[in-house]
Amino acid sequence: MATGQAPGNPIPAMRTYPPVEHPVVVIGPQYLAQYPVELAVNDFKVSDINGTLVFKVKFKLSSINRLFLNDAAGNTLVNLRKKTMTMHGRWEAFRGESKEENDLLFTAKKSKTEVDVFLGNNKGEVPDFKVKEGYSKSSRSILLRDSNTMIAQVHGRDTLAIMPNVDYAFIVALLVVILEGINPDDHREGAALKGINGVIA
Repeated sequence: MATGQAPGNPIPAMRTYPPVEHPVVVIGPQYLAQYPVELAVNDFKVSDINGTLVFKVKFKLSSINRLFLNDAAGNTLVNLRKKTMTMHGRWEAFRGESKEENDLLFTAKKSKTEVDVFLGNNKGEVPDFKVKEGYSKSSRSILLRDSNTMIAQVHGRDTLAIMPNVDYAFIVALLVVILEGINPDDHREGAALKGINGVIA
């Protein structure tokens, strides 16, 4: 029985992505790493490859349609607010627990298969980042603007692969928006955590 690849048979091409040219900072430069970062999500606790807790996502019973990204020490880095009276699923992310316009970090606008992400100072129509479906419905690629420069990948509901020099706290915050896509018409508190047990503060 013949083994190996037949002579002259073409090797399937591999999709390649150009590296990030400049650091991507949204929440803070302290969340940049000079190497690829892999994070695991379990019950909305985010850990590194050694199992060390890095972030937690919480929701408060007193704060409907808001989720909070905390660091391992419990400090709130970002609060994400879902806008319920919009045609498309839309989230706003603010620094800390603020709701002030000058603390707006980013806005995410969703369609069925994509998410357009606009930084707080972007008042135009061209997004700063775009989330697209990957090789399967359970995977997503996060791209720099509308380009082929990938800054992170989401595999299923529990694995993040983040490129060097990319704000990994920002990517985790964006993950909340991505997972919410399971049921974009469900506006109940904690709907973004459907299928995953959140942490109630």
